[in-house]
Amino acid sequence: MAEKREAHITVKALTMAFGDFVVMHDLDFTIRRSDIFFIMGGSGGGKSTLFRHMIGLNEPALGSVWYGSTNFTAASPDERDVLRRTFGVLFQGSALWSAMTLAENVGLPLGEFTDLRPGEIREVATLKLALVGLRGFEDHFPSEISGGMQKRAGLARAIALDPDVLFLDEPSAGLDPITSKLLDDLILSLRDSLGATVVMVSHELPSIFGIGDDCIFLDTEVRTMSAHGNPRELRDHPPNRNVHRFLTRGADERPGGGAP
Repeated sequence: MAEKREAHITVKALTMAFGDFVVMHDLDFTIRRSDIFFIMGGSGGGKSTLFRHMIGLNEPALGSVWYGSTNFTAASPDERDVLRRTFGVLFQGSALWSAMTLAENVGLPLGEFTDLRPGEIREVATLKLALVGLRGFEDHFPSEISGGMQKRAGLARAIALDPDVLFLDEPSAGLDPITSKLLDDLILSLRDSLGATVVMVSHELPSIFGIGDDCIFLDTEVRTMSAHGNPRELRDHPPNRNVHRFLTRGADERPGGGAP
C-alpha cells in the first residue's frame, strides 16, 4: 500500500531566500518512493525555486534536503555528483540543443556519465525516444518537430540514465489540453516502468488531479506551505481558502459548476 512506501526525499525546515528577501520558510515534507508528487502554487510563489533547491542548483538559507539517509545539502561536491547521476531533469522549455539531433540530445548524458561506445549510445537513445513515442525521429532537429514532441524528447533525455528521481518543471506549459493529457499518460507509464519517484512543478489542475499521488501548496500569502496531501482530498476538504481557490479554479465555468 502507498502508505507503507519508504521515504525517498525529505525536506527539513527549508528556508529559501535571495539576500534578505525570504521566498518561502519552514518547508517540511516527505516524498514517498515511486509517488508522483506535485509542487503547487500560484505564479511567482517559489515552485521552480524549490525545484532548483532540491537538485542543488540553489542553496538554502536554512534547512536541508535529504535523499534517503543522505543529507544532500551538506554533502561534498563529489557526493552530490554521485547523487545527481540518479536524477533525471526536464526544465521548462525542454532545453534541447538546437544544433543537435534528437538522438544526439538524448545521448548527451550517456556520453558524459557512461563508458558506452558511440554505437551503443545511439542504440540507447533510439530506445529512449521510442519509449516516449518518437521512434523514427532520431535524426530530426528540435526545430523540425512540434512543441509537444520537444517535451517528449526532453523527457527521453531525462530518462536516459534510468533515474531514481525524475524532476519535471512545468512539463505541460504551453501545450494544448489533448497533448498535455498524452504527456501525463506518458509520465504515468514511465513512472510505472522505471519505478522512479516523480517530482513535478505545475499549476495545471488536470495534471494534478489526473496523476498526482501527493502534493504541497506553496502559499505566497504566508510564505510557507499551507497544505500537504493527496490533491483530490485537498480539493474536497481544503484546509484553507487559498488552497480552495487554487484547486477549484474555473469550476464555475464548467458544466454543472463542479470541481474536476
